[in-house]
Amino acid sequence: MSHSGIDMVKGGGSRSRRAPSGRRRAAGPSRAGRLLRTVVLILVIAALVFAFMKVKDMLGGPDDYSGQGTGKVVIEVPAGANGQQIADILAKKDVVKSAEAYYQVSLNDPRAQSIQPGFYELRKQMSAKAALGALVDKKNRVEGRVAVPEGARIDQIIELIEAGSEISKKDVVAALDKPRSLGLPQDAAGNPEGYLFPATYTVEPGTSATDLLKQMVAKAVDVYKSLDIDTRAKGLGYSGAEIITVASLLEREAQRGEDFPKVARVLYNRLDESMPLQLDSTVQYVSKRKGDVFTTPEERDNPSKYNTYKHPGLPPGPIGSPGEKTIEAALNPAEGSWLYFVTVNLETGETVFSDTNGEHSQAVAKLQEYCKGTDVC
Repeated sequence: MSHSGIDMVKGGGSRSRRAPSGRRRAAGPSRAGRLLRTVVLILVIAALVFAFMKVKDMLGGPDDYSGQGTGKVVIEVPAGANGQQIADILAKKDVVKSAEAYYQVSLNDPRAQSIQPGFYELRKQMSAKAALGALVDKKNRVEGRVAVPEGARIDQIIELIEAGSEISKKDVVAALDKPRSLGLPQDAAGNPEGYLFPATYTVEPGTSATDLLKQMVAKAVDVYKSLDIDTRAKGLGYSGAEIITVASLLEREAQRGEDFPKVARVLYNRLDESMPLQLDSTVQYVSKRKGDVFTTPEERDNPSKYNTYKHPGLPPGPIGSPGEKTIEAALNPAEGSWLYFVTVNLETGETVFSDTNGEHSQAVAKLQEYCKGTDVC
């Protein structure tokens, strides 16, 4: 074999190592592939963390503080809030360490179902169990409570609002000076007396004097509509506003529910006869007298139009806030020919009704005899 042949083989071998013309090396991973692997990795890690937290909760429970907490914080439980929503509110305010801690406690404690909507003063960093206990304790509710009794006058209601809430007397008076903002019905003629309905009102933090008075007026309007006052008043020959006035008189002149319709009949009979009503209650409304049911000659001489000794007919408006019973009595008076009445026992409310002045005088003498043996008069 010649050397030239060998050289040719070597040359051929050398050529065989050279990459064929146009051929490329294999490409590495694409950008889309790397992104997909990253997303998968993140999902795997998230799943592992979630699984770890679940295992941790099963073994050691959700994060929770211990003890009764410290400091003060006010939280609101909205109307209709469920257990999970309350849990979230507590966690956000740092009352509990985690919403899950409270929620788990609430699921196993039937008291959680009795939590009422409203504002509560709690501590921060309480255990979930302590937080639930605080929410069911009425002492921790932050709210005012104003109870307006039947027959209360505006001046009395002002005092009740100041005593039962954080609203000042000054603010209540200022709100009353703007009656158009209270939602009064047209019949009220801008006078809120008689249209602040007697009821118990819950006053949440931040409630303004105007807000509370609007609630009272709205309650009155709702009740008056439910009783169909305007329509029924026309059947008696009176306006709805006059019925409210009559009802306010009944609140002051009678003590027993059974006497309300009878006193109403006396008032209507006297009005029909053009007789002055001669009611001490209207005189006391002017003098602001308190403590008894009587009046003095000087008080009865007051020229005010509310003085039913001097002026015939009904007073210009209500003398207090009537309740449903007296309104119903004013709309549905008893049958009778009485022109007089007098309460002869101020403790039991016993009242005598008379047709003549002579009979009435005898009843008044009975009252005077009663007063000699008691400190009530």
